[in-house]
Amino acid sequence: ICNFVSRRLNELTGHNPLWKRLCQKHWLLTEADKTQRGLAWKELFREYYADLGRYIDYYSTLKKAWDDLKDYLNQKCPRMIASLKEGVREEELDTIEAQIGCKLPIDYRCSYRIHNGQKLVVPGLMGSMALSNHYRSEDLLDIETAAGGFQQRKGMRQCLPLTFCFHTGLSQYMALESTEGRTCSEIFYQCPDQLAQDPSAIDMFITGPNFTEWFTSYVDNVVTGEYPIIRDQIFRYVHDKRCVATTGDITVSVSTSFLPELSSVHPPHFFFTYRIRIEMAKSALPENACQLDSRYWKITNANGNVEEVRGPGVVGEFPVMTPGKVHEYASCTTFSTTSEYMEGHYTFHRLKNKEEVFDVAIPRFHMVCPAFRESMVRSVSCYLHLSVMSKKNEYPGC
Repeated sequence: ICNFVSRRLNELTGHNPLWKRLCQKHWLLTEADKTQRGLAWKELFREYYADLGRYIDYYSTLKKAWDDLKDYLNQKCPRMIASLKEGVREEELDTIEAQIGCKLPIDYRCSYRIHNGQKLVVPGLMGSMALSNHYRSEDLLDIETAAGGFQQRKGMRQCLPLTFCFHTGLSQYMALESTEGRTCSEIFYQCPDQLAQDPSAIDMFITGPNFTEWFTSYVDNVVTGEYPIIRDQIFRYVHDKRCVATTGDITVSVSTSFLPELSSVHPPHFFFTYRIRIEMAKSALPENACQLDSRYWKITNANGNVEEVRGPGVVGEFPVMTPGKVHEYASCTTFSTTSEYMEGHYTFHRLKNKEEVFDVAIPRFHMVCPAFRESMVRSVSCYLHLSVMSKKNEYPGC
């Protein structure tokens, strides 16, 4: 019986349908891949495992994200795909670890086995943002360039840059160790404390708990159309589907984006841009054509303080709306609380009768600052200050 069972188990271990499922699950391999390699499923699995086995818990998730992103970009902005670099070898990653004296997160290594970031070009793979006098576009750095920017200075110790913008110098960093108040693997924008005299006082806007979450959530926003493609580049505007209002034939929708490079935690200064789309229905009657005259905003911050703003046109323009016409524009706002919302209306007049004036609602839209963490320097100094004040209260003569 034992011999029979052993023989049967041995047969099962070579059963191709079992290995096919494992190849599809862990390595995302297809029949075409199998045919191209000319191997049985078992041999194909063993070959991939020998090369990528340490990444078996991450590979399928990250490979799917890369494949989805490339498929989408191939349709929407194919020139960006040409900037992607081939994956690196294990030995190259090991060399980088030896160079910087830190271990790279396993999921980061896995992703760089698939693609070694991108060539330093514009537009960047990790999204853009543009205002009339400001432009940002972040490249996903290749491992060699990232290692060259590895930080060891106080306040940014053991931090590896993931992205870089040529225009602003902005980077997102990944913490390679839990130090200076950071958690290992979390990703952030650095934000110097402008009120501290110590240059190592650096606050952080958190953008992800680890590489996998950071990258896959970004890809999901891109491929679902949450981040629009504008002028052949990915713009990191977030559109809340509830932020749509229709008045008669005209629909107004809003998307927003936080700009960390123009923001600070100390002092509290949070910069947002918003993009507004005004559209007149194709089914509207030609005689309903109209022109925008003015705008009204009601702005409410997290403390409940309200500010009202009125003004002519929108960013210096007075768009004419005809059936099927779309007008889009971007503007910006700053506030000192961690959240704010805006709402209001536009005032239009009919082209055929200037005396016929009407308002079009602008839906309420919220702008919320991302999670941030204060520098350890400030936390320690606040603790010492409180300790001194406590002692003075306890011993008034001191």
